[in-house]
Amino acid sequence: MEQLLNPSPEIKSLPAGGEVAAAFDDFMRSFETFKHENDVRFDSIERRSADVLNEEKVSRINRSLDEQKRVLDELVLRGRRPALGFDRKIATGAELEHRSAFDTYVRSGESSGLKRLEGKALAVSTNAGADGGYLVPEETEREIGRRLASISPIRAISGHRQVSSNVYRKPFLITGAATGWVGETSARSTPTTSPTLAELAFPTAEIYAMPAATQTLLDDSAVNIDEWIAAEVDTVFAEQEGAAFVNGDGTNKPKGFLQYDKVAESSWAWTKLGFIITGADGEFPETNPSDPLVDLVYSLKAGYRQNGTFVMNRRTQGEIRKLKDENGHYLWAPPAQAGSPATLLGFPVAEAEDMPDMAEDSYSIAFGDFRRGYLVIDRQGVRVLRDPYSSKPYVLFYVTRRVGGGVQDFDAIKLLKFSAA
Repeated sequence: MEQLLNPSPEIKSLPAGGEVAAAFDDFMRSFETFKHENDVRFDSIERRSADVLNEEKVSRINRSLDEQKRVLDELVLRGRRPALGFDRKIATGAELEHRSAFDTYVRSGESSGLKRLEGKALAVSTNAGADGGYLVPEETEREIGRRLASISPIRAISGHRQVSSNVYRKPFLITGAATGWVGETSARSTPTTSPTLAELAFPTAEIYAMPAATQTLLDDSAVNIDEWIAAEVDTVFAEQEGAAFVNGDGTNKPKGFLQYDKVAESSWAWTKLGFIITGADGEFPETNPSDPLVDLVYSLKAGYRQNGTFVMNRRTQGEIRKLKDENGHYLWAPPAQAGSPATLLGFPVAEAEDMPDMAEDSYSIAFGDFRRGYLVIDRQGVRVLRDPYSSKPYVLFYVTRRVGGGVQDFDAIKLLKFSAA
């Protein structure tokens, strides 16, 4: 057990690919050990002779699995972060000029080149006075977006739109046009009416990060400034927006799906998210504990269910890992390979640490087609403002982007409420 918590020096020294493979093998061995000890736990419960030491051992291995999965995810993510590429052979003259001017601004604070480009393009919205910074090169913006999609769990499974304004408005049908079957020459009983439309609005809000650098680093011509900026802000942005996509109140941030009105699935209505109860306060029922999960899956219509994903945090996943169906099969299955998600009842599991822990009346598990259910909005443009004065001798960089989000299809996401009634 100690080896599971403290990987061997040999593993740490392996190249990236071997390190991932070794970590994945360790994770799978740990899971086999977990299943064995958990089977012993189930047997002792059935014999009504629960072993406290065995319970503690299962919990310890379970926590170790969570930590090993976290390390494995970090290794896989590290491998997915290629160096920022910029092909000068296919770049346009304007792109090369912008990149050179931006590099000069970041390294020395000289902004005349960027101001001249803005004047040529008449892009008044990109000047430091109006929007608080200068636009980064397009390739850098795309790289930040790619990294966020890899490490932000809700963004990775949600729908996405990029806009140039501060608000994205999406119309939807409340009532459709009158339709029906009719013969070729039969009279139509009623004229066709126009559909009734309503509108969903998704405002974007500013999110920022403020990495710091020494002037020595900035003066080093070997340092790729674009790569450095992308690496400094990706995790910070991902953590902030990940929390907002789940629990954001919609004020100066996206509105998280758990902040919408919730109603029992039998009373579901548009603008509300439906939920299923577990039948036990803060836990799964002792008898047939898998039933609420099955009910949650089948509360979704077939068109959504085929693309369904479970969303929960690691602690909830640790509890589910212990559950079996009526045939003695584990509901949770480990990833088929490094970099792929674990599955629950055959559906992928997305780990979102901002989901609540299992507690009385908590909505700790969501299931749905998030690609259709939740929409992430990105306004074009990532901006950087250089600040060499506030924290001498360091140079601060105020990096901002505008992000919005909200539920776009209230029938595509369902929740599991840990409640007796």
